[in-house]
Amino acid sequence: MQQSPTLPLAGKTAVVTGSTSGIGLGIATALAQAGANLVLNGFGDAQAALAQIEALGVQAVHHGADMSRPDEIEAMTACAVQRFGGLDILVNNAGIQHVESIEHFPPDRWDQIIAVNLSATFHAMRFALPIMREAGWGRVINIASVHGLIGSVGKSAYVAAKHGVIGLTKVAALETARSGVTVNAICPGWVLTPLVQAQIDDLARRESISNEAATERLLGEKQPSARFASVEQIGGVAVFLCSQAASEMRGAEIKVDGGWVAQ
Repeated sequence: MQQSPTLPLAGKTAVVTGSTSGIGLGIATALAQAGANLVLNGFGDAQAALAQIEALGVQAVHHGADMSRPDEIEAMTACAVQRFGGLDILVNNAGIQHVESIEHFPPDRWDQIIAVNLSATFHAMRFALPIMREAGWGRVINIASVHGLIGSVGKSAYVAAKHGVIGLTKVAALETARSGVTVNAICPGWVLTPLVQAQIDDLARRESISNEAATERLLGEKQPSARFASVEQIGGVAVFLCSQAASEMRGAEIKVDGGWVAQ
Protein backbone atom coordinates (compact mmCIF):
# COMPACT_ATOMS: atom_id res chain seq x y z
CA MET A 1 0.00 0.00 0.00
CA GLN A 2 1.41 3.38 -1.01
CA GLN A 3 1.99 5.81 1.81
CA SER A 4 0.14 9.10 1.83
CA PRO A 5 2.52 12.06 1.56
CA THR A 6 0.53 13.83 4.27
CA LEU A 7 0.18 10.77 6.52
CA PRO A 8 3.36 8.76 5.88
CA LEU A 9 2.86 6.61 9.01
CA ALA A 10 -0.81 5.77 8.46
CA GLY A 11 -1.46 2.19 9.52
CA LYS A 12 1.66 2.05 11.70
CA THR A 13 1.61 1.54 15.46
CA ALA A 14 4.04 3.31 17.77
CA VAL A 15 4.85 2.69 21.40
CA VAL A 16 6.36 5.74 23.10
CA THR A 17 7.50 5.30 26.68
CA GLY A 18 7.27 8.20 29.12
CA SER A 19 4.82 9.94 26.80
CA THR A 20 2.28 11.60 29.05
CA SER A 21 4.33 14.81 29.10
CA GLY A 22 7.52 16.46 27.87
CA ILE A 23 9.63 15.07 25.03
CA GLY A 24 7.70 11.81 24.96
CA LEU A 25 4.36 13.53 24.42
CA GLY A 26 5.95 15.77 21.79
CA ILE A 27 7.22 12.72 19.90
CA ALA A 28 3.88 10.93 20.25
CA THR A 29 2.12 14.01 18.88
CA ALA A 30 4.45 14.21 15.87
CA LEU A 31 3.99 10.51 15.10
CA ALA A 32 0.20 10.90 15.39
CA GLN A 33 0.29 13.89 13.05
CA ALA A 34 2.04 11.58 10.57
CA GLY A 35 -0.81 9.06 10.95
CA ALA A 36 0.48 6.51 13.46
CA ASN A 37 -1.69 4.95 16.15
CA LEU A 38 -0.18 5.27 19.62
CA VAL A 39 0.40 3.30 22.77
CA LEU A 40 1.19 5.95 25.36
CA ASN A 41 2.94 5.23 28.63
CA GLY A 42 3.80 7.21 31.72
CA PHE A 43 2.70 8.34 35.14
CA GLY A 44 1.47 11.79 34.09
CA ASP A 45 -2.04 12.87 33.10
CA ALA A 46 -2.93 9.97 30.81
CA GLN A 47 -6.41 11.23 29.95
CA ALA A 48 -5.12 14.63 28.83
CA ALA A 49 -2.40 12.98 26.75
CA LEU A 50 -4.88 10.59 25.14
CA ALA A 51 -7.24 13.45 24.32
CA GLN A 52 -4.40 15.40 22.69
CA ILE A 53 -3.41 12.43 20.52
CA GLU A 54 -6.92 11.29 19.61
CA ALA A 55 -7.79 14.85 18.54
CA LEU A 56 -5.35 14.29 15.67
CA GLY A 57 -7.61 11.60 14.22
CA VAL A 58 -5.68 8.49 15.21
CA GLN A 59 -6.36 5.80 17.78
CA ALA A 60 -4.49 5.75 21.09
CA VAL A 61 -4.38 3.76 24.31
CA HIS A 62 -2.45 4.24 27.51
CA HIS A 63 -0.51 1.45 29.16
CA GLY A 64 0.73 2.14 32.68
CA ALA A 65 3.82 -0.09 32.58
CA ASP A 66 6.42 0.67 35.23
CA MET A 67 9.58 0.86 33.14
CA SER A 68 11.66 -0.62 35.93
CA ARG A 69 9.72 -3.90 35.63
CA PRO A 70 10.49 -6.15 32.63
CA ASP A 71 7.22 -8.07 32.94
CA GLU A 72 5.23 -4.85 32.62
CA ILE A 73 7.33 -3.75 29.64
CA GLU A 74 6.50 -7.06 27.96
CA ALA A 75 2.80 -6.50 28.68
CA MET A 76 3.04 -3.04 27.09
CA THR A 77 4.49 -4.41 23.84
CA ALA A 78 1.84 -7.15 23.84
CA CYS A 79 -0.82 -4.45 24.26
CA ALA A 80 0.26 -2.84 20.97
CA VAL A 81 -0.10 -6.13 19.11
CA GLN A 82 -3.42 -7.00 20.73
CA ARG A 83 -4.94 -3.55 20.24
CA PHE A 84 -3.55 -2.58 16.83
CA GLY A 85 -2.19 -5.79 15.30
CA GLY A 86 1.47 -4.92 15.42
CA LEU A 87 4.31 -2.84 16.79
CA ASP A 88 6.11 -0.87 14.10
CA ILE A 89 7.80 1.97 15.96
CA LEU A 90 9.33 1.88 19.43
CA VAL A 91 10.51 5.09 21.07
CA ASN A 92 12.40 4.49 24.30
CA ASN A 93 12.03 7.85 26.00
CA ALA A 94 11.16 7.23 29.67
CA GLY A 95 13.73 8.71 32.01
CA ILE A 96 14.33 9.95 35.52
CA GLN A 97 17.08 12.07 37.03
CA HIS A 98 18.87 12.69 40.32
CA VAL A 99 21.77 15.08 40.80
CA GLU A 100 24.36 14.37 43.50
CA SER A 101 28.10 13.83 43.77
CA ILE A 102 29.24 10.24 43.47
CA GLU A 103 30.24 9.90 47.12
CA HIS A 104 26.81 11.09 48.24
CA PHE A 105 24.71 9.48 45.51
CA PRO A 106 22.03 7.24 47.08
CA PRO A 107 22.56 3.68 45.83
CA ASP A 108 18.82 3.11 45.50
CA ARG A 109 18.53 6.15 43.22
CA TRP A 110 21.47 4.85 41.13
CA ASP A 111 19.71 1.50 40.70
CA GLN A 112 16.41 3.17 39.81
CA ILE A 113 17.96 5.46 37.19
CA ILE A 114 19.87 2.61 35.56
CA ALA A 115 16.71 0.50 35.53
CA VAL A 116 14.46 3.14 33.95
CA ASN A 117 16.94 4.96 31.69
CA LEU A 118 18.99 2.00 30.44
CA SER A 119 17.67 -1.45 31.32
CA ALA A 120 14.14 -0.55 30.18
CA THR A 121 15.54 0.29 26.74
CA PHE A 122 17.11 -3.16 26.55
CA HIS A 123 13.96 -4.94 27.67
CA ALA A 124 11.66 -2.99 25.33
CA MET A 125 13.91 -3.80 22.37
CA ARG A 126 14.15 -7.41 23.49
CA PHE A 127 10.38 -7.74 23.20
CA ALA A 128 9.82 -5.46 20.19
CA LEU A 129 12.56 -6.56 17.78
CA PRO A 130 11.14 -10.05 17.08
CA ILE A 131 7.78 -8.48 16.20
CA MET A 132 9.46 -6.01 13.83
CA ARG A 133 11.66 -8.68 12.23
CA GLU A 134 8.63 -10.83 11.53
CA ALA A 135 6.84 -7.89 9.91
CA GLY A 136 9.92 -7.01 7.85
CA TRP A 137 9.91 -3.36 8.95
CA GLY A 138 10.50 -1.45 12.15
CA ARG A 139 11.96 1.66 13.69
CA VAL A 140 13.54 1.85 17.13
CA ILE A 141 14.37 5.34 18.34
CA ASN A 142 16.23 5.60 21.62
CA ILE A 143 16.12 8.99 23.29
CA ALA A 144 19.60 9.33 24.69
CA SER A 145 21.02 12.77 25.52
CA VAL A 146 24.09 14.88 25.04
CA HIS A 147 24.97 13.10 28.28
CA GLY A 148 25.27 9.94 26.23
CA LEU A 149 28.32 11.60 24.65
CA ILE A 150 29.80 13.81 27.38
CA GLY A 151 29.68 14.10 31.16
CA SER A 152 28.43 16.64 33.67
CA VAL A 153 29.18 17.02 37.36
CA GLY A 154 26.63 15.42 39.68
CA LYS A 155 24.94 13.27 37.04
CA SER A 156 26.85 10.01 37.37
CA ALA A 157 23.89 7.66 37.06
CA TYR A 158 22.20 9.60 34.25
CA VAL A 159 25.43 9.94 32.27
CA ALA A 160 26.30 6.27 32.77
CA ALA A 161 22.81 5.23 31.66
CA LYS A 162 22.76 7.47 28.59
CA HIS A 163 26.25 6.36 27.52
CA GLY A 164 24.88 2.85 27.85
CA VAL A 165 21.90 3.73 25.65
CA ILE A 166 24.27 4.93 22.90
CA GLY A 167 26.27 1.70 23.10
CA LEU A 168 23.13 -0.41 23.14
CA THR A 169 21.83 1.48 20.10
CA LYS A 170 24.99 0.66 18.15
CA VAL A 171 24.82 -3.03 19.00
CA ALA A 172 21.14 -3.27 18.09
CA ALA A 173 21.81 -1.40 14.82
CA LEU A 174 24.50 -3.91 13.89
CA GLU A 175 22.33 -6.87 14.80
CA THR A 176 19.49 -5.58 12.58
CA ALA A 177 21.69 -4.16 9.80
CA ARG A 178 20.51 -6.63 7.14
CA SER A 179 16.85 -6.31 8.04
CA GLY A 180 14.11 -3.75 7.48
CA VAL A 181 14.53 -2.61 11.08
CA THR A 182 16.64 0.41 11.97
CA VAL A 183 17.84 1.49 15.41
CA ASN A 184 19.03 5.04 16.06
CA ALA A 185 19.37 7.51 18.90
CA ILE A 186 18.41 11.14 19.35
CA CYS A 187 20.60 13.16 21.72
CA PRO A 188 18.80 16.26 22.95
CA GLY A 189 20.52 19.04 24.81
CA TRP A 190 18.43 21.35 26.95
CA VAL A 191 14.74 20.96 26.11
CA LEU A 192 12.25 22.79 28.31
CA THR A 193 10.41 19.87 29.92
CA PRO A 194 9.17 19.32 33.47
CA LEU A 195 12.45 17.51 34.23
CA VAL A 196 14.53 20.49 33.11
CA GLN A 197 12.19 23.00 34.76
CA ALA A 198 12.82 21.20 38.06
CA GLN A 199 16.56 21.75 37.58
CA ILE A 200 15.98 25.43 36.85
CA ASP A 201 13.84 25.76 39.97
CA ASP A 202 16.50 24.00 42.04
CA LEU A 203 19.27 26.25 40.72
CA ALA A 204 17.19 29.36 41.41
CA ARG A 205 16.50 28.18 44.96
CA ARG A 206 20.12 27.20 45.71
CA GLU A 207 21.59 30.43 44.31
CA SER A 208 18.75 32.73 45.46
CA ILE A 209 18.26 34.05 41.94
CA SER A 210 15.23 34.44 39.71
CA ASN A 211 14.03 31.67 37.43
CA GLU A 212 14.91 33.86 34.46
CA ALA A 213 18.49 34.24 35.69
CA ALA A 214 18.69 30.52 36.43
CA THR A 215 17.48 29.74 32.90
CA GLU A 216 20.09 32.05 31.38
CA ARG A 217 22.83 30.46 33.47
CA LEU A 218 21.77 26.92 32.63
CA LEU A 219 21.72 27.61 28.89
CA GLY A 220 24.78 29.83 28.94
CA GLU A 221 26.96 27.22 30.60
CA LYS A 222 26.22 24.51 28.05
CA GLN A 223 24.13 25.39 24.98
CA PRO A 224 25.82 27.93 22.64
CA SER A 225 22.58 28.81 20.86
CA ALA A 226 21.23 30.09 24.22
CA ARG A 227 17.86 28.65 23.23
CA PHE A 228 16.01 25.54 24.35
CA ALA A 229 15.29 22.92 21.72
CA SER A 230 11.56 22.24 21.48
CA VAL A 231 9.66 19.01 21.87
CA GLU A 232 8.25 19.66 18.39
CA GLN A 233 11.78 19.64 16.96
CA ILE A 234 12.59 16.35 18.67
CA GLY A 235 9.31 14.94 17.35
CA GLY A 236 10.19 16.06 13.82
CA VAL A 237 13.50 14.20 13.99
CA ALA A 238 11.68 11.07 15.19
CA VAL A 239 9.29 11.22 12.24
CA PHE A 240 12.24 11.64 9.87
CA LEU A 241 13.90 8.53 11.32
CA CYS A 242 10.75 6.60 10.42
CA SER A 243 10.95 7.73 6.79
CA GLN A 244 12.39 5.99 3.75
CA ALA A 245 15.04 8.70 3.58
CA ALA A 246 16.42 7.42 6.89
CA SER A 247 16.32 3.73 6.02
CA GLU A 248 20.12 3.47 5.87
CA MET A 249 20.70 5.44 9.03
CA ARG A 250 21.71 2.74 11.48
CA GLY A 251 23.28 3.36 14.87
CA ALA A 252 23.25 7.13 14.37
CA GLU A 253 23.49 9.62 17.23
CA ILE A 254 21.52 12.65 16.13
CA LYS A 255 22.31 15.67 18.28
CA VAL A 256 19.62 18.34 18.81
CA ASP A 257 21.63 20.38 21.27
CA GLY A 258 22.14 23.96 20.10
CA GLY A 259 25.84 23.25 19.55
CA TRP A 260 26.55 21.84 23.03
CA VAL A 261 28.69 18.89 21.88
CA ALA A 262 30.34 20.93 19.12
CA GLN A 263 32.36 22.88 21.71
